[in-house]
Amino acid sequence: FVPPRANAAPGDACSLLTPAQIKSATSADVGAGTAGSAKLCQWNASTPATSSVKFITLLLYSDTKAFEPGKHMPAPAVVTPVSGVGDDAFFLAVGDQVGLIVKKGSGAFKIAVYAKLSVDQKESMEKALASQIVSQL
Repeated sequence: FVPPRANAAPGDACSLLTPAQIKSATSADVGAGTAGSAKLCQWNASTPATSSVKFITLLLYSDTKAFEPGKHMPAPAVVTPVSGVGDDAFFLAVGDQVGLIVKKGSGAFKIAVYAKLSVDQKESMEKALASQIVSQL
């Protein structure tokens, strides 16, 4: 176990969450994050049979330009403002999929839990994970 750096590089998505932090928020055992790029990381559940969680993704935006348009997505998307995380945040749900998009300072990110759970349960997990990430930005 390697604790995340206090000031992780804003371009290194996999450094912003540890498997222990993810387990704490989702009850799922996950392996180390797999980088799709410096700004994209995915953690796969290592024991899908014992957990509803399949995987978690974190996408870092290079700036906040992508944040504002997401707040105005047309139906069937459902946008729900979230308080207490970052400078501004909202859940973006389409059907049974949801992601939490957070703006903090000059950056923004999206955290999403892919699981066979209710949207409310996924939102609760995503908010817990986002709070961990915000504390390092």
